[in-house]
Amino acid sequence: MIKAVVMDIEGTTSSIHFVHEVLFPYARAHMDTFVRQNADEPVVKKQLAALSMALGRPLSIDEAIAQLIEWIDHDKKITPLKVLQGMIWQQGYENGDYQGHLYKDAYERINEWFDAGIMLYIYSSGSVKAQQLLFAHTEFGDLRPLFKGYFDTQVGGKCEQASYQKIVDAINLPAGEVLFLSDSKAELDAASAVGINIGWLRRGDCQGVAEGAFYRDFYDVVLPHHPNC
Repeated sequence: MIKAVVMDIEGTTSSIHFVHEVLFPYARAHMDTFVRQNADEPVVKKQLAALSMALGRPLSIDEAIAQLIEWIDHDKKITPLKVLQGMIWQQGYENGDYQGHLYKDAYERINEWFDAGIMLYIYSSGSVKAQQLLFAHTEFGDLRPLFKGYFDTQVGGKCEQASYQKIVDAINLPAGEVLFLSDSKAELDAASAVGINIGWLRRGDCQGVAEGAFYRDFYDVVLPHHPNC
């Protein structure tokens, strides 16, 4: 029986275009001003220090901003960048510059699973803060109460087996009672390696899928052996 569902965001619950065409450009356009205005704030200062540590040398503000923008341009999954992006995105959400995108099929299925007592989690390369912001500001309202928890790159890379073992340990369920949904085969392979059930979201494109469970959308996802799903 599946007792918990862990979901990716980008390309799974939400459109990849929202991330790449709305969120990333917004963070890029505001990174320079945000860092300069908030460089002395403890959270920002901590991330700038982590950025310097990651590169192995002290960075000036100009160098730090240039590096952050370069990482945005190359979609790097690096924790200091993700934390700072999340802080910038918060301003955008609160200013009403955009809403968090969620597919209708994901919204409806997530609600059904919640009502059935399934524990729901998110695992995304975006920071926990960024994840919570997206689900707090969707066109369907604030969906944060539906989720038991959130995981980001602080548990490890999304293509690393150890990350999924940490998630299973945190959820405190056997891996066989957990389902992970993602649009990334590499992520699904890593999750499967520790015994987690997997589902490949193809979003209408099931060409070239040779093995494993794959779904066109969340309507296709039926939890095995659960009487209410």
